[in-house]
Amino acid sequence: MRAMWSGAVSFGLVSVPVKAYAATSSHDIRFHQVHAADGGRIRYKRTCSIDGEEVDYADIVKGYETEDGELIILDEEDLDSLPTKSSHEIDVVEFVPADQIDPLLYDKSYYLEPEAKAAKPYALLREALVQTDRMAVVKVALRQRESIALLRVRGKAIVLQTMLWPDEVREPDFDILDAEVELRPQELQMAASLVESLGADFDPTQFHDEYRDAVVELIERKRTTGETRPAPAVEKRDEGPDSMTDLLSALQASVEAARAASGKPPAEEEAPKEEAPEEAEEKPAARRSKKKDAEDEAPRKRRKPA
Repeated sequence: MRAMWSGAVSFGLVSVPVKAYAATSSHDIRFHQVHAADGGRIRYKRTCSIDGEEVDYADIVKGYETEDGELIILDEEDLDSLPTKSSHEIDVVEFVPADQIDPLLYDKSYYLEPEAKAAKPYALLREALVQTDRMAVVKVALRQRESIALLRVRGKAIVLQTMLWPDEVREPDFDILDAEVELRPQELQMAASLVESLGADFDPTQFHDEYRDAVVELIERKRTTGETRPAPAVEKRDEGPDSMTDLLSALQASVEAARAASGKPPAEEEAPKEEAPEEAEEKPAARRSKKKDAEDEAPRKRRKPA
């Protein structure tokens, strides 16, 4: 796993350096939308709903439409003025009973790994949460935005569980729930008996995604029976000169203008001069060869000792 955040858990005077890792991953089979005739990928363009023209990323800003139809534009300067958080601390606000947390508030889960020197305070916090059957309510800044979260224990690991803000949880607004329903004692007893007959300890390993298994089996069957086609190679379209092409064109034009001002012919009309054999400059490789021959000859010319 790859750490997506690093910092420290702070409670009281104790600080526990940790790294956060995503605790879950999706195994969904992802499909591409392709053209049935030739298998080409379907692309989507960013177009303006007013003039129908394609819009570059540089020309896109954020806009908020009010209920009465007013559009408010937020540019980069506006967004930079917003308060953002970049703290690398998980600040414990309070410890609350685990049964007081509505699971509907749970958002994303991250495993916290302690640094080697923080193994003991990490274990101390973990065991304290287990023995007291409590969770730590914390504030943490992830991706420059402050979030409310929990510290809870799963096995030997402490989990950072980000939460939704209370106003993000919708209330069920169903009139039928307020209707009076008469339940006879016999019916309640029968329902309770049914619940007891299906009672078991929850083991998530006993469940698996049958739909995903069927999709994988279908894909494998088509592959083994030859119901495949080569993925089409997409040719790069000429979308006009980019900034580098424009720069090279400008430089070429500048060179030609300078040549014209100095009376020199254009670069493409200037033929390279041929080098005469007798006037050619001695190349480095040839010089090295002559030097080596001279060094080899030197021992022969030395006078033998008497």
